[in-house]
Amino acid sequence: MAVRIRLNRLGRKKKPNYRIIVADSYCKLDGKFLDIVGTYDPLQDPAAIKIDNEKLQEWMGRGALPTTTVKSLIKKASSAAQ
Repeated sequence: MAVRIRLNRLGRKKKPNYRIIVADSYCKLDGKFLDIVGTYDPLQDPAAIKIDNEKLQEWMGRGALPTTTVKSLIKKASSAAQ
C-alpha cells in the first residue's frame, strides 16, 4: 500500500480550505483517508498552515511520502514557527 500525505479540498466555490490528510495513493481525492495531519487556509493573509508535527513524523516514519505541494507547506510552516 503506497501511502501519501496530500491535500483534500473543502469549502465552497472560490473559497477553498484544505485538510492535509494521509491516504492510500489509489483512493479518490475526496474519498477515504487514514488520518488528518493538519489544515491549510490560503485565503488568510498570510496563509494559515496548522500541522500536527507528532502525527506527521509518525506517518513519515511509517513510510508515507508527501506530495510536492505538501512538502512546500511543511517547509513554510517550519520556517514560520522558528
